[in-house]
Amino acid sequence: MWSDRRLCDLLGIEHPIIQAPMAGSDAPVLAAAVANAGGLGSIGCAMMSPDRFRAVYAETQAATNRALNMNFFCHASPSDDEQKAARARTLLAPFFMELDLREVPDVIETNLPFGEAIFEVVLAARPRVVSFHFGLPEQRYVTALQAAGSVILCSATTPSEARDLEARGVDAIIAQGWEAGGHHGYYLTDKGVQIGTMALVPQIVDAVSLPVIAAGGIADGRGIAAALALGAAGVQIGTAFLTTAEAGIPAAHRAALLASDGSNTRPARAFSGRPAQGVVNRYMAAMEAHEGDLPDFPLMNTVTGPLRKASAEAGSPDFIALWSGQAVGLNRQGTAAELVERLVAETEATLDRIRSV
Repeated sequence: MWSDRRLCDLLGIEHPIIQAPMAGSDAPVLAAAVANAGGLGSIGCAMMSPDRFRAVYAETQAATNRALNMNFFCHASPSDDEQKAARARTLLAPFFMELDLREVPDVIETNLPFGEAIFEVVLAARPRVVSFHFGLPEQRYVTALQAAGSVILCSATTPSEARDLEARGVDAIIAQGWEAGGHHGYYLTDKGVQIGTMALVPQIVDAVSLPVIAAGGIADGRGIAAALALGAAGVQIGTAFLTTAEAGIPAAHRAALLASDGSNTRPARAFSGRPAQGVVNRYMAAMEAHEGDLPDFPLMNTVTGPLRKASAEAGSPDFIALWSGQAVGLNRQGTAAELVERLVAETEATLDRIRSV
């Protein structure tokens, strides 16, 4: 049914639907289920050591022989601001006491950007697709991965970023609108860019000659059809997959998504030090006034990690990062395969309806 086959042919998939990589929330079983259903399954690898990457990739491969997307962060190294670090530890200390946790840990960098160690194991694995967020790594890495047969994708939040990515040789561009859940992938500016998907996609389509993948606020076939009408060759969907049976999120996160209509979502720096969109909870609300005083990404992950873990284990949403896009009100429960099947059917029905007008 897909008249534009650019993305399907490039990625080796049946449907131009990518399950977004969501570090800490996706899982091998989810990526494999999406791949087996004809889409592109993804794994967020940003927080993985080389050994962990090997294990997760092998586990996912054991469940599917179809294309997989392994995703990495390319953030700049954070500045060492002792004053901000001390301030963050002071702000979080009452929450740690409430949850009977030990002393707030030191603010240190634990999630490193894509570099030599992880590059070597990814190169050896040769996944069909390697994608990046927050820009690209050194050009030699991109060139070597492509020479090994991997397709390279990267997020852009502005037409300028899209042109930069095209000049650096990526194979397709993910146009990430402001509606998207999780971390916003801007990298040519030090501030979050607030261009919505509907406005961003056609501008990037006009700015580059590569296939464009629409992301942000897409959760059903109507959204897919709209993205195709804007010139996108396919879509990337995250939040809608978080309430499938295979998603690796805490029960409290799942319940928050199913109860939301999108009006209670916003981006916040409180969890990681960089704007990431989610359902507002007690922690996000308490930290809103202090966002300018927090350490850079990804330093905040060090101090919020124990809070998130303890909150999830207690079944409470108060301190969990409830990542969510603005179209969360369209979320349903079911399996990943059922979701892909529904998305395809809804897209076809929407396109047929448009053609008949």
